[in-house]
Amino acid sequence: MMTTALRPTDLYPALAQVQPSLAELGPGAAPMSVPAGTVLFSENEACQGFPLVLGGEVKVSRSSGDGRTLELYRVVPGELCLVSSASLFRAQPLSADGVTTKPSTLLLIAPGIFQRWLEAPVFRNEVLGLFAERMADLTSLIDAVAFHKLDRRLAAALLGHGPQRNVTHQMLADELGTVREIVTRLLRRFEREGWVTLGREQIQIVDSAALRALG
Repeated sequence: MMTTALRPTDLYPALAQVQPSLAELGPGAAPMSVPAGTVLFSENEACQGFPLVLGGEVKVSRSSGDGRTLELYRVVPGELCLVSSASLFRAQPLSADGVTTKPSTLLLIAPGIFQRWLEAPVFRNEVLGLFAERMADLTSLIDAVAFHKLDRRLAAALLGHGPQRNVTHQMLADELGTVREIVTRLLRRFEREGWVTLGREQIQIVDSAALRALG
């Protein structure tokens, strides 16, 4: 059974002030219902329209060449899609994939109509507010990926070499497949915790038990 959808203006009040209105769009703004697992848009393709979710849920994620995926965020009724907005703002290909996670109902607004709607201050402010909210979410995601997993790998790289490892931050970054700035931040955190002492091209292990505990 498809998810029950509310009226578009109930979920997106700003639509009451856009031109052309949904009523004026006629069949071009008719809701469509799709099953779970429907691909709504794909990375590197042109954006075919701006999705307004009336019911259900859309997962937005990026994929790597080896088949791994990283979920960026999910769009539920009343929310807007950052990837679609950014693509239409700059007329660039999409930067992620969008797939429904459950039976969903949505409107797909044509790119030209989306651009006209942006002329309405209330709708434009809602879209710009979305950028701020999603940026905070993505920053947290980056921290989780870059730091919460890499700190364990860095700790493991420091152990097993005796009480001191003579190595530069860049050498560690190359070993871990990341960038020097992230390694430096993590090492400084380790130093603040009292686990290591940093010197010129050397790292003194102060608390190996604490580093092992990260694993």
